[in-house]
Amino acid sequence: QLQACGGGLVQAWGSLRLSCATSGRTLNRYGMGWFRQAPGKEREFVAAISWSGGRISYGDSVRGRFTVSRDNAKNTVYLQMNSLKSEDTAVYYCAASSIFIATTPNEYGYWGQGTLVTVSS
Repeated sequence: QLQACGGGLVQAWGSLRLSCATSGRTLNRYGMGWFRQAPGKEREFVAAISWSGGRISYGDSVRGRFTVSRDNAKNTVYLQMNSLKSEDTAVYYCAASSIFIATTPNEYGYWGQGTLVTVSS
């Protein structure tokens, strides 16, 4: 029920904005997170935002370059990615958690299908 979109091919140092929307579930009851998984690697925490947007957390590798936000009126969460690097190439997933703010995959009960981001150097 979570639909992530906005991925694609971008050159290094470029930008992309990912969106995560849902139908049939009200996101404002959930903490939301973004994770990514590159081929052959474990799923990595990218960013998380509390249900109100008042608390945010970032993974070390993206802090200062990525910004997570949400619009509860639109039932949508965003991930603005700037200064992209080749190592940011991965499938990006959004997820919903009943925990206020969560940074590990096993704290999330609902996952979207993922959107591929490819950064060319």
